[in-house]
This record gives sequence, structure tokens and C-alpha cells, in this order.
Amino acid sequence: MGGKPPEVQCAALPWRRTEDGRIEVMIATSRDTGRWVLPKGWPHKRLTLDQSAAQEAYEEVGVVGDIAKEPFGTYMYSKGLDNGLSKRVQVAVFPMEVRGQLDEWPEQGQRRVAWVDALEAARLVDEPELSGLLRKFRG
Repeated sequence: MGGKPPEVQCAALPWRRTEDGRIEVMIATSRDTGRWVLPKGWPHKRLTLDQSAAQEAYEEVGVVGDIAKEPFGTYMYSKGLDNGLSKRVQVAVFPMEVRGQLDEWPEQGQRRVAWVDALEAARLVDEPELSGLLRKFRG
């Protein structure tokens, strides 16, 4: 294959345990296409990848919690650019046990959010590699 190495983004995988012991994950729609995705973005200056993923979870879906220091896995996707081209991006996925959802957050009202089981999330997302990660997630 060769070529330029992929750029790196980070994503939070917000999750919680229900009263009956099931694991649910939170997914959200993207602002541009409305596809179901995880909260993700480019690394923030002066933050580690896991801290950046936690920041994305706060900004995009208003959740706070305990973020894993190491990624659960990674997936690749092709990010469309404004000029019509695309670039390869590798996303490191950090599980985040949610402790609470805020009443207000920066991107509130710009996305739909849903708590679903991981297998349903795997069915709803478009990226095959992300779907595979979600199928393996157990909290």
C-alpha cells in the first residue's frame, strides 16, 4: 500500500451499567451527515489522547466519567475533506464509564444521542472496523 501514514483521532466510548446489570453505550449523530458515531476528534494541545477523548465526550454529548488510560482498540475511516478529497484517519477508542450527564454542554442540540446495547450500536454505525470493536465491548 505505502503512502502517507494515517492521521490520528481519539474517541470516547461512553458506557454505563443499567440497574439490571446490562451494559449500554452512548452513540451520537455526526453534525454533518447525521450518521451514528462515537464522540471523537483531533487530539487537543497539552492533553493526552485519553484526556482528549474525555474532552470530546464532554463537548459533543455532555457526559463525564472515568476514561481508560489505554485504548480498547482502533479503527480506520476515510474522512471527507472540503475539497472533495479524503484522508485516512486512525481512531483510538477509549472506554469511558459515565458518572453523569450534564444539563448543558457545548454541542447540545446539534446531535441526537442514544443509549443502546453494544450490539445495537455495532449495527447502527457505518464504519465496519468500529462495528467490530463494538461487538467485542463488554464494559
